[in-house]
Amino acid sequence: MVPGIVVSAPASGTGKTTVTLGLARAFAQKGLRVQCFKCGPDYIDPAFHAAASGRTSFNLDSWAMSREMIEDLAAHGNDCDLVIAEGSMGLFDGVARKGACGIGASADIAELMGWPVVLVIDPAGQAQTAAAVAKGLSLFRPGVRIAGVILNRVASPRHEALVRAGMEDWHTGPWCLAAAKPDHAA
Repeated sequence: MVPGIVVSAPASGTGKTTVTLGLARAFAQKGLRVQCFKCGPDYIDPAFHAAASGRTSFNLDSWAMSREMIEDLAAHGNDCDLVIAEGSMGLFDGVARKGACGIGASADIAELMGWPVVLVIDPAGQAQTAAAVAKGLSLFRPGVRIAGVILNRVASPRHEALVRAGMEDWHTGPWCLAAAKPDHAA
């Protein structure tokens, strides 16, 4: 199976699309063949994925699609070097009743395909609490593996240090993969 990741978050509005597009474009510019997917029924983001990766992006929806259909669509990445699937809403968010093979959550796709999750966390208004959120998500569903965290919209180097310290208090290894601050941050 082609190596892949699911870019997800605790909630909408954290920067998943920006991170997905940035990774897809950066890897494509390095000469890697990147296949993007969108978890769920979103039809805008796949157009952006295609522009960033140079390949058509497909939706993978565990509520509307059977496991076989998801696997067939995921096979579009078989000739690639990397798969990047962008999540929708929060990692475990879906509908109340199970559909074809899940509730439509990004976690369903991560578990089904065996792709680890890279969490995009916006720690605005918090510091070490961001670590509690990441830890909670990493423990919530045993079949979903969190590979690491990208911190988006950190306010300052001091803020980033506080958030990273919280993460390092409970997790060993390269947990915080990157941090970004808005241009207007001090």
